[in-house]
Amino acid sequence: MKLLIKSAKIVDQESDYHLKQVDLFIQDGIIQKIGSNLKLEADKTVQIDGLHVSKGWLDTSVSFGEPGYEERETIENGLKTAAFSGFTDIVLNANSNPAIDNNPAILAIKAKGMGNAVNLLPTGTVTVKSEGVDLAELFDMQNGGAVSFGDYKKSIANPNLLKIALQYAQNFDALIQSFPLEKKIAGKGIVNEHHNSTLLGLKGIPNLAEDLQVARDLYLLEYTGGKLHIPTISTEKSVQLIKEAKKKGLNVSCSVAIHNLLLTDDLLKEFDTRAKVLPPLRTKKDTRALIKGVKDGTIDFVTSDHDPIDIENKKLEFDNAFYGTVGLESFFGALQNIFTTEETITILTQNTTRFKVSTTKIAEKESAKLTFFLPEEKYTFNKSNIISTSKNSIFLGQKLKGKAIGIFNNNQLQIAE
Repeated sequence: MKLLIKSAKIVDQESDYHLKQVDLFIQDGIIQKIGSNLKLEADKTVQIDGLHVSKGWLDTSVSFGEPGYEERETIENGLKTAAFSGFTDIVLNANSNPAIDNNPAILAIKAKGMGNAVNLLPTGTVTVKSEGVDLAELFDMQNGGAVSFGDYKKSIANPNLLKIALQYAQNFDALIQSFPLEKKIAGKGIVNEHHNSTLLGLKGIPNLAEDLQVARDLYLLEYTGGKLHIPTISTEKSVQLIKEAKKKGLNVSCSVAIHNLLLTDDLLKEFDTRAKVLPPLRTKKDTRALIKGVKDGTIDFVTSDHDPIDIENKKLEFDNAFYGTVGLESFFGALQNIFTTEETITILTQNTTRFKVSTTKIAEKESAKLTFFLPEEKYTFNKSNIISTSKNSIFLGQKLKGKAIGIFNNNQLQIAE
């Protein structure tokens, strides 16, 4: 395939063309020529006003439904959603039915993603059936292509089990994830424990439930060694604890969901179940600490935490509704409500080796792994912007800035024009 991209502004701090407006000529997946006013024969020409191009983006926490919950999202449509949302690589959570807890399950997921423009990187469960009792077949799953191991939205209650997982995983350099929630402290809570939960009569999950789990897991990591990833933190104290652990030299990374970075529990006042997420929306004090943590590098990744939920399980009384929000489509526009375009692109393209993602730079003779976006477009996010089968977006009605429009990866172009 020969592709000519006209008048695109490059955003790639590792590239000699950073912040320059150029043409790119790509042949057979390789950037052959970068320059001004290129006049070369191509199978496809992309020319869009205001077009910007960066290295491909990574999202470290994405859920679909397949297998088991195809009514929420199939892998095929999920990868299409990721592509048009600007992502060349997504780490797929192990929250399907049956659980992704063995080598054949990992291979089946990988097969579903073969031949796609988006690289699908599966996470296997840490424990058998994600039940938190017995360690799953981690080594076999890594051989099948798993890039990390975690029980989605479930903490490992047994500290000895996490200790063994961290020790065992060092034999093959695996990354263990541990969700930050102490279940007994959280109890039957469903939203942030603060004045809003009291006013609304909803049971609260205190910050302590997260902070205790993070502190415990970091103590275990200090004892065992190994690699730990703490997904979707939400509290000021978690940021402090992880920052201190990194100063000690512990091999720990963490992420924050975009909705926990931008929104607060004030959104609960409408009793809209789209705002029911886990970890729950916290307070302005927490969001300020999280944003600072992203800026100073304490937080390694911002994620959409994309989690499609069908209407039958989402549009219910608040107590009974499932946790989760779709987030791929709104991710870029929401991030740009907080950060500059250059900061946003850095966030979306940094630390990729943590999840074994190959990276490249925008230069001649380099592989073309690109994201296309329009950073200046302002709009109100609505259902017409959602490609996902499920429409449970926490960002519906929010004003966003910037749209991703597609990708080029694996010698395939997927772009909205």
